[in-house]
Amino acid sequence: MFSPEYEKRILKHCSPVARNLFDNLESSTTPTSLDRFIPCRANNNWQTNFASINKSNDNSPQTSKKQRDCGETARDSLAYSCLLKNELLGSAIDDVKTAGEERNENTYTPAAKRSLFKYQSPTKQDYNGECPYSLSPVSAKSQKLLRSPRKATRKISRIPFKVLDAPELQDDFYLNLVDWSSQNVLAVGLGSCVYLWSACTSQVTRLCDLSPDANTVTSVSWNERGNTVAVGTHHGYVTVWDVAANKQINKLNGHSARVGALAWNSDILSSGSRDRWIIQRDTRTPQLQSERRLAGHRQEVCGLKWSPDNQYLASGGNDNRLYVWNQHSLSPVQSYTEHMAAVKAIAWSPHHHGLLASGGGTADRCIRFWNTLTGQPMQCVDTGSQVCNLAWSKHSSELVSTHGYSQNQILVWKYPSLTQVAKLTGHSYRVLYLALSPDGEAIVTGAGDETLRFWNVFSKARSQKENKSVLNLFANIR
Repeated sequence: MFSPEYEKRILKHCSPVARNLFDNLESSTTPTSLDRFIPCRANNNWQTNFASINKSNDNSPQTSKKQRDCGETARDSLAYSCLLKNELLGSAIDDVKTAGEERNENTYTPAAKRSLFKYQSPTKQDYNGECPYSLSPVSAKSQKLLRSPRKATRKISRIPFKVLDAPELQDDFYLNLVDWSSQNVLAVGLGSCVYLWSACTSQVTRLCDLSPDANTVTSVSWNERGNTVAVGTHHGYVTVWDVAANKQINKLNGHSARVGALAWNSDILSSGSRDRWIIQRDTRTPQLQSERRLAGHRQEVCGLKWSPDNQYLASGGNDNRLYVWNQHSLSPVQSYTEHMAAVKAIAWSPHHHGLLASGGGTADRCIRFWNTLTGQPMQCVDTGSQVCNLAWSKHSSELVSTHGYSQNQILVWKYPSLTQVAKLTGHSYRVLYLALSPDGEAIVTGAGDETLRFWNVFSKARSQKENKSVLNLFANIR
């Protein structure tokens, strides 16, 4: 314990009692066979296993804010999160795209063993096929993850790529004054006139003028071929126009009040009016021979949309009701009463059979989704402002909504997660009118500020899950 010389000097000056204590202390420090053995753990291979991860707080405001972030930071954070999962949790993620698709799922597969540490001799499985002498600081799965190509992020411009003046565009929630044809021609009702604007040539022509009749335009709608446009009027009649010949080919009477909603199904035209009636007529035959009157709404009908298979008609009214009709009954086959305000915004999903979206007015502010195959409500999101219009993307499971009081904004949503992809502002009045371009990439919005604004909001790439039918004659160039 001490050096010999120092020990001799101490013992000379110590008493016999102190000398005995010193001898006992020295003998007690001598190791014996009963000493506790402390192993060296520097080279041990400990494998860390974690059980399930608690995801009960995924709906927190911080998480929602991160989900709405679609920039470079979000993608980097996702890649870093996958890297940590690989190295700490052994998740074996080798593709960022796959992890991004599963990020919104609420389930996580727990590890097979729930112990935090396990002590055993290293085996070949512990290396997961890796070389123990690899120079890389990360595993083989993480190396593949870092080398995997990133999914190109679609950047949505916050400013419109074109703005057109639209004098006398009415600021009325219950009207539908803008529609975009399959021939890339925009029809707009301005005051007592209907104007056509060609997106190919930017040429503007006037289709009709109702001022001699002291009448105004309350709705416009193109047929599927894009060669005929229907015009609803304040006096209650509907005129049908041949655009190529620039002449009126039919005049349909029957409503006693303004016609604010129109919807085509082949050559059958459905019209909704303030008189609470929905009338279906074949524009090729005399009016009385093909007329069907649908009674159900108690106030003005302000929204009409046919399903993609042309089998069901959805109607919304100022009575806060959403009805679904078929072609064989004069009464609605389904009725939804959850909205607390007028239902003008209606859109059928082209990707999910039977999925219907609807939006409520100022007192409701919600977008609701319905399974019309079972008649059951699905999801609901509170947008915070009046929902004026809805439209689904043709190529991806996304939809756009336009809003009035009090945000006057345009929102792009991802379905079914219902996360906001983009928020567009620019109109100073309620965004009451919306139409989708024939290629499905752009939208045009109209408002009481008397402007039409064109936005690029949807992806150009067609979804791989969507099957393009060769039987659709109107999607091909002949």
